[in-house]
Amino acid sequence: MLFGVVGSRNENRVRMPIADWFKAREDRKYTPSEQNRGSGDVPDGVWSKCESCKHIIYEGELAQNARVCNYCGHHFPLTAPQRIELLVDEDTFEETHAHISSGDPLEWSSPKSYPVGLESAREKSSLAEAVMTGRASIADHPVVIGAMDFRFVGASMGSVVGEKVARAFELALAEHRPLVLSIASGGARMQEGMLSLMQMAKTSAAAARLADEGVPYISVLTNPTYGGVTASFAVLADVIVAEPASLVGFTGQRIIEQTIRQKLPKGFQTAEFLVEHGMIDEVIPRSDLRAHIGLLLDYLDIPGGERS
Repeated sequence: MLFGVVGSRNENRVRMPIADWFKAREDRKYTPSEQNRGSGDVPDGVWSKCESCKHIIYEGELAQNARVCNYCGHHFPLTAPQRIELLVDEDTFEETHAHISSGDPLEWSSPKSYPVGLESAREKSSLAEAVMTGRASIADHPVVIGAMDFRFVGASMGSVVGEKVARAFELALAEHRPLVLSIASGGARMQEGMLSLMQMAKTSAAAARLADEGVPYISVLTNPTYGGVTASFAVLADVIVAEPASLVGFTGQRIIEQTIRQKLPKGFQTAEFLVEHGMIDEVIPRSDLRAHIGLLLDYLDIPGGERS
């Protein structure tokens, strides 16, 4: 089958097999120009399409606006390094426990082995695991900070994620620094079975020890936050804030509806719904997060850790 391509009325008709035409289309080189803005083809690394309003946005504009859509306010995902850069004072972050990484304690059997999956996640994210932790300052308050990265096996909580989070709590306790965690997760890491579920108890116990000593803990829930992470340390903070439209829950709406055989309210797991029903304290736009957390620390971070 032939496919005709006409350059103009006065030019000769050029014919090529349709398979070659599609291959030439796929090999087309893109450049970041205004002409591409309305195109249906969105090349990687130059333009991004907003999931909410469907606008095509130049990546440079997104970067300047903390990856928030200028048209509708949709919050694009951020990596763990981007989360930390967004929140902390410039040049204050010092990473801790950077090289702890997961093994394969259960010798998980599947078409794609667990070690291969971990190596792929490391290459994709340039991280050793799904959470980064360290010391920093926010609005001149010394803090311990952590951020989870959904690119790494869905930011699922395995043994190492639980260990790094628990160590962040212990470091905050030892140095009497407020703890700020930016959280995103698909839940427990099934490849580690019961060892993964045990992290819920370990991180919850660490959060309780921090609370007993009066050291502030602020959690920032981002889209999505689910499973065992939601059921443990994510909701044990003194103040729980979330980004707009973040989905937060234990399991997805479809599974819940199938289990209880009832229809659930539309948007019942969004941050806005959860604020109305008391699970989350505030919904804060990304552009205001650093300043707002700084204000919270002004109230919570009392010298000596004694709070009324």
